[in-house]
Amino acid sequence: MDRLREMEVFVAIIERGSFSAASEKFGLSRAAVSRAVNSLEARLGAQLLARTTRSVRPTDAGMAYVEACRKLLDGITDAESHIAADPANPVGTLTISAPVQLGQRFIAPLVNAYTLRYPDVSVNAVYLDRPTRLLEEGVDIAIRIGHLEDSSTFAVGLGSVRRQTFASPAYLAEHGEPMHPRDLAAHHCVSFTGVSQPHEWMFYENNSKIPVRLQPRLIVNLAPAAVSAAQDGVGITQLLSYQAAAEVSSGNLVPILRAYEPESTPVNLLHVERRGTSGKIRSFVEFVTETLRNNAHLQCPSGVTTEGECIESQGNRESARDSGTHAQYLAPLNHSSDDSAEIRSSR
Repeated sequence: MDRLREMEVFVAIIERGSFSAASEKFGLSRAAVSRAVNSLEARLGAQLLARTTRSVRPTDAGMAYVEACRKLLDGITDAESHIAADPANPVGTLTISAPVQLGQRFIAPLVNAYTLRYPDVSVNAVYLDRPTRLLEEGVDIAIRIGHLEDSSTFAVGLGSVRRQTFASPAYLAEHGEPMHPRDLAAHHCVSFTGVSQPHEWMFYENNSKIPVRLQPRLIVNLAPAAVSAAQDGVGITQLLSYQAAAEVSSGNLVPILRAYEPESTPVNLLHVERRGTSGKIRSFVEFVTETLRNNAHLQCPSGVTTEGECIESQGNRESARDSGTHAQYLAPLNHSSDDSAEIRSSR
């Protein structure tokens, strides 16, 4: 087996979690997969995988080597894409991550349409409520909710979301509507742990935080469960604006305490600088950006002009222009978690 195929097999073992899954991907025997790993370890003089009868995981050396393998394999794929293929028809494997509910509602339909539009790109879409490490986990594009800091990650602004408080019309008719956050102490509440601390919700008044202590009637860890409970009149809940958008549109939930909401939080599409010129990256960014910026449930972020183009952050305009992808600014990843959990930890 040649060295590049050994690298591909090694990456597949880590990404798929087992020797058997890697053997299925390449149509190899499990023994051949094992020999590939043994060959790499012998050549490098280091153990790359820690193996037991039930699991396989990369060692520290394995984590460092798998990223080197991904860089090399990505480079080969991109080179072949630029030379052998029509630039309008990118090829390769594109790995995308997004928060679960945001992904289900807004990203998955675009991924499906992109896959149909570019049949030579194989897409690996991962929806999970934790921050993916782009370089370490081989993720090409990540959709993130949260404020960004300085790093070498490119961010394309897509919109913003707000943390809002909701109740059903039936609940408000029976219990009355709280006029101030502190009134919640006299109400039944449903805490969704992805957005707020279970026993303390945060509000803002005159740019000052107002922490409100609660004794929730119900605590859930899934946004749909909180939505369902609030619709059924169990109590008042706090969610991200898009998580209850359909229920607000249908009249099943009503936003309350609007004057005490925190500022909106940006939603960004992230990719790493070294892949900025990749055809598969560029095509996906261009394919989804306008649609997501026009999504009524993603409010316009503060750094977007009336024409909808992102404004580069100060001092990084040149880098953004040189990146080859329109409407970019150089900005870092906040290491708090994705989706609603990222909102919670950023406040």
